[in-house]
Amino acid sequence: MKKHFFNYLFALIVGVVIFSSCKSEKTFEVKGEISAGAGDTLYLEHRGLGGVDIIDSLKIKKDGTFSFKAPAPENPEFYQLRLKDQLAVFAIDSMETLQVKADAENLTNTFTTINSVVNDQIKQIDNKAMNVRQSIFDLAKKHDLKEIDDITYLQLADSLLNEYKGFATQLIIGNPSGAAAYYALFQKVDDYLIFDPMNKKDYSMFGAVATSWDRYYPGTSRSKHLYDFTMNALKTRRQTERQQEFFEKVPVETISEMPDIVLPNVNGQQVSLSSLKGNVVLLDFTVYNAKYTLQQNMKLNSVYSQLANRGFEIYQISLDSDEHVWKNVASNLPWVTVRDPESVYSELLTRYNVRDIPTAFILDRNGNLLTRIENYDNLLNEVSKFL
Repeated sequence: MKKHFFNYLFALIVGVVIFSSCKSEKTFEVKGEISAGAGDTLYLEHRGLGGVDIIDSLKIKKDGTFSFKAPAPENPEFYQLRLKDQLAVFAIDSMETLQVKADAENLTNTFTTINSVVNDQIKQIDNKAMNVRQSIFDLAKKHDLKEIDDITYLQLADSLLNEYKGFATQLIIGNPSGAAAYYALFQKVDDYLIFDPMNKKDYSMFGAVATSWDRYYPGTSRSKHLYDFTMNALKTRRQTERQQEFFEKVPVETISEMPDIVLPNVNGQQVSLSSLKGNVVLLDFTVYNAKYTLQQNMKLNSVYSQLANRGFEIYQISLDSDEHVWKNVASNLPWVTVRDPESVYSELLTRYNVRDIPTAFILDRNGNLLTRIENYDNLLNEVSKFL
């Protein structure tokens, strides 16, 4: 009886060990054929939150076939095949066998997966994002060569980004818990996210994916990272919105002195905004190389000629990338005109929440912000209130 008991116990322990071993050895497989790649070294790599890690490598067989096996992830994860300096990105959702085909001469563009909807979506995302990056790069070159003006560059770039967002939004809404939704959120142009978590509309996409991943893959590192990222973005956005409310409200009783601005005038002299203290000041952001400029400056001149003798001044900041255009116009203006060489990339646009050009603010005689000017046709009445 004793002997049978120990035999039973031993068998039970062995069974538990085998069961646990099987349970811990869940794997996925990536296999397929890479033509013209016989003998080349192929790497399987994990694209994790902390960077890229090599999982395995092998020599592609004479007939172009290969096969990798690796531990299955807890949640949808991203991997890549690397052949020399070429990459092919794909997603794995737990245990599965993914079949792929590609040409070694052009791995990235010829890489295809068989019967994998999510990886078809990821390839679409890559193609769309790559087209946006290339198109914006081409626009930047035209802008640098003065073939398009500053406003046109911003408008066209914004249109390209919105086109990608429209495509990605439909994909995200369709399956927010999927790998493609996560992947679409984190596409970049020049290290800047296309979906801006500081933008209220874009933020809703982060919220949808974060909520869904937290529900279906709770406790995983990628879910935690996405949740933390989204909550931090919400906190920052709310702080920004409170600041925007300040800029957009008129109440004089909540005035607050703004940081000084010091920029060069047409003679190269540094002129500070604070040097105009003692006057009611119109802080005007504009570009001179635009169709509206002549009419805009005529409106300003009309107001300036009526109010200058009552302690009214204009501090006009040009965001023109073309210094020559700015100087030609500015040299004939009676108010203070300076130029920010950072042009449309100026940090002043963020500081003052300038979303459109032209935009202006009225400052009191101590340099405190009073109000934003939304309609220049009402400028005379608005300035007169504070003189």
